[in-house]
Amino acid sequence: MKGRQIALDRWQGQEAAALLVDGRLEDLLVDADLPRLGSIYRATADRPMKGQGGLFLSTPDGPVFLRQVKGIKPGERLLVQVTGHAEPGKAVPVTQRLLFKSRYAIVTPGAPGLNVSRQIRDEAARDALLELAHEAQAEMPLPEGAGLILRSSCFEADPSEVAEDILAMTGLARQVLADSEGAPELLVEGDGPHALAWREWVAPAALDAEPGSFERHGVTEALEALSSPRVPLPGSASMMVEVTSALVAVDVNTGGDTSPAAGLKANIAALRDLPRQLRLRGLGGQIVIDPAPCPKKDRRQLEQVLKAELKRDPVETIFAGWTTLGLIELQRKRDRVALTDIR
Repeated sequence: MKGRQIALDRWQGQEAAALLVDGRLEDLLVDADLPRLGSIYRATADRPMKGQGGLFLSTPDGPVFLRQVKGIKPGERLLVQVTGHAEPGKAVPVTQRLLFKSRYAIVTPGAPGLNVSRQIRDEAARDALLELAHEAQAEMPLPEGAGLILRSSCFEADPSEVAEDILAMTGLARQVLADSEGAPELLVEGDGPHALAWREWVAPAALDAEPGSFERHGVTEALEALSSPRVPLPGSASMMVEVTSALVAVDVNTGGDTSPAAGLKANIAALRDLPRQLRLRGLGGQIVIDPAPCPKKDRRQLEQVLKAELKRDPVETIFAGWTTLGLIELQRKRDRVALTDIR
């Protein structure tokens, strides 16, 4: 099937959303019984963790961990937002830099100013959006010291929908920021997979939200394939994506190809598909890649391939470099639940 397709369904008893492009699974969002990314809590500061540069806070859903805690005293009330998923047995990471994010607008407390996404280059469109933002502010001012970002999805969007989104995020921000006193409480629950699909997958796509959509579009079959660490690559090459307690290990193999360019071809194919594989499997943290045999002269080309793919990937990933053993190291944000934790 050609084109983009969004399927909204349930998987393993959890709400889930899948994005397919030309029939191939490109992105996957699955809910879990964990605090959702973007959830905002009123929390109470607990004990500082000397040597770790942070402290634990109490919330109704258990302890969370906050870094950069200079000047915070035990017992103090704080508004914090979930920034990622934690490994089993570890506290959920949070930040005091709140964001109120929707399909078209982001309200940024503590970062004043009106900004339009740089991806919108049409000056007339930028001016129209800024005028729309000023009109919305006249109707409902932003919280003091807050700013507004209009996302790239605003381009060619219905102005009334953009205005409605700005007012909704502004109202939510004003309500939450005014509710900083009291016992620990969940003030805003983060978006689930279906809401995230609407918020983030903004390019035109066919939508199937009826039960059984995963079966109809081959998502269930693709999810079964993800249960195996082996990822077939063109020719006889493959890569293994395996999770350990310390890191995610990726091993690239040439298979039966013994030609002089076998290593380079396998490595390029693996690095082009790796961000997608990590995204679909919900993997983050430290990623260590053991490429197929390649001379040092090929490293620059492999870096360019990997960095180009990471630039298109929505999950923040840092290319750390090469080790003395010729391994590639990445640091990837944990903003999704690993499929292995849901099965």
